[in-house]
Amino acid sequence: MPVISVPTDFNEEELYVDLRQVVGHRLFLKCEGFNFAGSIKLKAASEMVRAAEREGRLGPGSTLVESSSGNLGVALSMIAASRGYRFLCVTDSRCNPQTRRVIEALGSRVHVISEPDPHGGFLGARISYVRALCATDPRYVWLDQYTNEANWQAHYRTTAPAVARQFPRLDVLFVGVGTSGTLMGCAQWFWERRRRVRIVAVDSVGSVAFGGAPGRRMIPGLGTSVTPALLDASYVDDVVRVEEVDTVRACHRMARRGFLFGGSTGTVVSGAGEWLARNGSPDTTAVAISPDLGERYLDTIYRPGWPLEQYGDAVLEREEEFGTGGLGTGELAAPV
Repeated sequence: MPVISVPTDFNEEELYVDLRQVVGHRLFLKCEGFNFAGSIKLKAASEMVRAAEREGRLGPGSTLVESSSGNLGVALSMIAASRGYRFLCVTDSRCNPQTRRVIEALGSRVHVISEPDPHGGFLGARISYVRALCATDPRYVWLDQYTNEANWQAHYRTTAPAVARQFPRLDVLFVGVGTSGTLMGCAQWFWERRRRVRIVAVDSVGSVAFGGAPGRRMIPGLGTSVTPALLDASYVDDVVRVEEVDTVRACHRMARRGFLFGGSTGTVVSGAGEWLARNGSPDTTAVAISPDLGERYLDTIYRPGWPLEQYGDAVLEREEEFGTGGLGTGELAAPV
């Protein structure tokens, strides 16, 4: 029986869901949400905090501050509570209401940006606020998940080798793109070991991570309005871009099988299903990284009426498929 004294001591690494009945292909979903932070962001948060402590940037009297769409904010608020730090999460109006309440319940503060930057979107506005705040008081410590090398190193050290142990003959790995920390950590690990694994990045339509015009995005987590500083596209074999309406459809379809996953997971699963339909074979062994669980999306993705409110006719055209139909027709981008 495991007994722990701090919340970071528990993180289930070896749980996979066989999604063959959901996507119609041999796809295993690596579940990263079974920890006290509820998402894969616990890994990056823990690694970045430890690095800041080793470097002497973070210590007694410090106040952590970070820009986050939600999951990293929860992870940092949990770590701050367990280590005696104060924490301010700078998010925006797309952050799930339940996520904000979790952060505040853990004793941290939340500042919500309501207006996007004209050029950098909500992310640019959040980063500008954090920079201005840190300039006013040296006690604020910004970990900066967007440029912090510890972000991708956490997944290089843990996520990629964990997948390789369970699937020594892995053919393709699907990873969602936000800061690109998970993507880069996994891609570099497999590349350095000359493993013949195709790395497929899954992005949201409207994100500029791999170029293209920015667009409206309502589901937090994956996608970005600023090109990720950590991203090196040379490590990526293919990119799949997923419409948010297909993200919602994937989430509902998994829920009808008893698996309640979050929006980031829905995007990755939708993109993986699209790629496998075009490129997979019965012998393909594929793994997708699931960043989060679904409870924090009950007020959005899973609330009756929310998809119609947000996406209008795009939902009506395929309304009968919510919870019962296919995974949609995410745009498959050219290889990079």
